[in-house]
Amino acid sequence: MAKWLHILSSTLLFGTGIGTAYYMICASRTRNPPIVAAVGKNVVTADWLFTATTIVIQPLTGFYLVFLADIPLTARWISWSIGLYVIAGACWIPVVWLQIRMQRLAAEASDRKSHLPDLYWRYFRLWIALGIPAFFALVVVFYLMVAKPV
Repeated sequence: MAKWLHILSSTLLFGTGIGTAYYMICASRTRNPPIVAAVGKNVVTADWLFTATTIVIQPLTGFYLVFLADIPLTARWISWSIGLYVIAGACWIPVVWLQIRMQRLAAEASDRKSHLPDLYWRYFRLWIALGIPAFFALVVVFYLMVAKPV
């Protein structure tokens, strides 16, 4: 059961991350504030529903599986997985804050019937810059989780 939950939650974590990033990028490229605001609201909701819960489930099930398999936490692939997971999480926290701010800026621009402000685009670039290392960190964690290299 723990292994199934670990795999399911990792799939939800990665899938939600890549899916919400795709839709946020597509919405932003329209430069249409009502679209960006609506998609941004859904992205923030998805992050709280899926990403936040799986961020908690992943280490709980992962440490439990390591315990059951009697693998030391000092094993190289475990240490790398933990470190990369922490990096991804450290990127995710400001990403959520940025998404909330971006959605609010888009909603305000929509209400005023104006363009997305320059601050939106600064946040967007930072959001991308934080998303890239988080994405690659999780890709490597997936590899380590499956391959378990010695």
